[in-house]
Amino acid sequence: MDNCKIINDPVFGFIKIPKGLLMDIVNHPLMQRLTRINQLGLASVVYPSARHTRFQHSIGAYHLMSGAILSLQQKGCFIFDSEAEAAGAAILMHDIGHAPFSHVLEHTLISGISHEEISMMMMEVINRDLGGQLTLAIKLFKDDYPKHFLHQLISSQLDMDRLDYLRRDCFFTGVTEGNIGSDRIIKMLNVANDELVVEHKGLFSIENYLTSRRLMYWQVYLHKTAVASERILVSALLRAKHLCAMGQNVFASPALAYFLKNNVNAQWFATHNECLGMYSQLDDSDIWCALKVWAQHDDKILATLAQCMIERKVWKTEVIDTPPAADHIDRLRASLADALGINICDTHYFYDVVTIEKDMYDIGNDSITIIYKDGTKMDLSEASDLLNIELLSKKIRKYYLCYHRF
Repeated sequence: MDNCKIINDPVFGFIKIPKGLLMDIVNHPLMQRLTRINQLGLASVVYPSARHTRFQHSIGAYHLMSGAILSLQQKGCFIFDSEAEAAGAAILMHDIGHAPFSHVLEHTLISGISHEEISMMMMEVINRDLGGQLTLAIKLFKDDYPKHFLHQLISSQLDMDRLDYLRRDCFFTGVTEGNIGSDRIIKMLNVANDELVVEHKGLFSIENYLTSRRLMYWQVYLHKTAVASERILVSALLRAKHLCAMGQNVFASPALAYFLKNNVNAQWFATHNECLGMYSQLDDSDIWCALKVWAQHDDKILATLAQCMIERKVWKTEVIDTPPAADHIDRLRASLADALGINICDTHYFYDVVTIEKDMYDIGNDSITIIYKDGTKMDLSEASDLLNIELLSKKIRKYYLCYHRF
């Protein structure tokens, strides 16, 4: 009998999932839900082939974790088989609590609770289903285990999550500038005083990794058309939620209706046992199905927003360095009200100002340490000739003024 399952991945080739605990996680309904959630949300509006799922990403991150564990073991880092399995389990489940369309719904249908917190709830559910076999994996995920470097492989500046999504998103979008040498980076990892470090000969690969990550953020993740599409979706959901509160009939699947009709936050999750189950039933198909029906709704605002999503009528977006002036917004709202034939107080559904701030590297947040042959350690910002601390930590702030075309 075969002792593993082989998945043919377009990015990394054949990936082996051992039978037993890891296979049980992959086959669990909460994990399979990720096959119905796109990794890049609405980025496919710009890059049509960016249709890969969070499930694919999780499998890829597991593959990189397996390689990192093996490489560290070969360098004399003692890792028990149980720890290696737990690290693999943790990275498999790291995205399990994501809502549909990436982070969009975290601030629309729910509030005051992050997908990481929901991931922890789901891990606890799977742990109960699997008889407590995930206790160690959960400790690693929470950084509640003596070997801190294992947590860093799951969540840090150089975790397997980032190494996979950069490679994978680059592959599926075709943005070649974002390509990174993940194999090289993994081979350069080492452990010193329970901290993940990078050997000096891997410095150039780290510089390329950070540069590529910056390019991917501005070219893909924060592309103005993708951001504008997300704002349309947010407006449509907020309008549907408003109509539900007013007692109007709004089509939705049971899972989506639950979040449209209730103000769900952290306390709601804690006090309503059914909430996590309803959340776990929510995926991209619930949203798209609702949008198709909403496009014919009697409410003009909801119908117009839904039509924009279904027919790819993307809002116009102005990327500016300073917040738009109040009088400019007033003129914009007046034009929207006139063009759409709606009350000016309802125009907030048809424009938004999104403030985006991003840096390449945060020295204060789990920085990257370079180690030399003599054991000397140095922060990346000091070790790199190309990327000085001023350039690395400089925050770039942009304002996206998105509005319905008229």
